[in-house]
Amino acid sequence: MTSPAFRPTHVVPRNGMPAWESPDPARPTVPLDAFLPVQLVERRGDWGHILCANGWSAWVDGRFLVAVPQDPPTGDAGQLAGATDPRPLLGRAERALADYRSAVEELAAGALDGETFRARTSGLRIGVVVDGESMWLYDAGDARWAYADGAALSTFAADDGPRAPEDPGRGPTQVVSPDGP
Repeated sequence: MTSPAFRPTHVVPRNGMPAWESPDPARPTVPLDAFLPVQLVERRGDWGHILCANGWSAWVDGRFLVAVPQDPPTGDAGQLAGATDPRPLLGRAERALADYRSAVEELAAGALDGETFRARTSGLRIGVVVDGESMWLYDAGDARWAYADGAALSTFAADDGPRAPEDPGRGPTQVVSPDGP
């Protein structure tokens, strides 16, 4: 029986994994089955406290849990709200990756020192997850994650919270006499 509030964040790896009653290797419990959906509720170093759909919890080596991507955004009739062409963001991601790779190659060849490498790569941010037809891209320019389904791109999550609308300001001050404007 699944709890209505249960939302898996991870699954157990394909070979299953050992579990413990507490973050202590001397207190083993029943091993977890492969691909079991779990919710990671706490981290303590490499230890992860997980919750299963039936309410049972245990401690595991959190490094081996497989993250489950969050559901992509959807709009009515399967269209993504505010969707745009994903190709420009893909191009920026490709250029950032190429710039980073070039710096790594030069560092490995001894053509760059560590300080120059840090300076050259400073400000480069890229994030790409491709899972079949679904893709999540990090847009460093707008500080947001975007979801693409191959044809359209829309905001999935932003680094900062919602922004308050800008104050439109007040109109120019007018002096009004008692007789009218």
